[in-house]
Amino acid sequence: MGDTVGSSPAKQCVPETWWTSFMEGDTAAHSFQVTGFSLLDGMGGGNLVSSSTFRVGDCESDITFYPDGWKVDGGAHASAFLRLCKGEPGLPKMLHLRHSSRDWLHGLPGLQTSYTLSLLGKDGQVFEQVSLEHVFKSTGTFWGYERFVKKSKLQRLVSRNDDCVTIRCVLTVKRKHRTEEVRTLTILTPPSNLHEDIARMLKDEDGVDVAFVVGEKLFRAHQHILAARSPAFKAELLDPMTKEDPTNPVNVHDMTSDIFEALLHFMYTDTLPHGSDLEKTGILWRLLAVGD
Repeated sequence: MGDTVGSSPAKQCVPETWWTSFMEGDTAAHSFQVTGFSLLDGMGGGNLVSSSTFRVGDCESDITFYPDGWKVDGGAHASAFLRLCKGEPGLPKMLHLRHSSRDWLHGLPGLQTSYTLSLLGKDGQVFEQVSLEHVFKSTGTFWGYERFVKKSKLQRLVSRNDDCVTIRCVLTVKRKHRTEEVRTLTILTPPSNLHEDIARMLKDEDGVDVAFVVGEKLFRAHQHILAARSPAFKAELLDPMTKEDPTNPVNVHDMTSDIFEALLHFMYTDTLPHGSDLEKTGILWRLLAVGD
């Protein structure tokens, strides 16, 4: 014969904590308008024009634009990059590091950014747009798109745009990530006291809207509670064809007041009344007969 070890269910006080994660950052936008574009067209791959620097948080950046692409053997596409000019990414200055970061830079701290580069026409209409996320490992480095826009498309845009084009950058520099406790909760499961509350409504006659006369005793109750608990009461109290006038007490025959009182208690609480010997007085049997 084996032993069984167990525990009975009990109310428990459950501690609960809430934490929230925050990523803080600074955001700014910068527009770079290139006028007289026809004079720049054909300047050759690897030649660039750049905007003035703009500040986001503690960092300064600019937009670099290569009308004939940043590679000498390019030419089919114009290139656009974001360049980190000044800041604290964690490493010394290193120039002209574009798409292919050196292996020894991987895993080192840097400046986390997310940004969009957009090519705009008249009235701010967007013709091309790219979104990027990049960690700048050192100042002076570039990151962007070698094939930002096809030269043929760019030339058509410029011809309709008074020989100028605008490149816009919206840059977010992520400063730090932090996690903090919002609040600590202790959840105590409350006891189920619905029946007690409803029984108190009956005892205190709060919101009663129907009255019953049983013998020489008057009882007040709530129509909808009785209707929900008994099809007979529902038909008598709520059915428009048979319901009684709520302003007049309902006379109850063939039932004593103690039985009706016990009936109301059961309908409100789903329990039998306390403090009486039901079997000796015969209330239980008469209550069962009434219920039937």
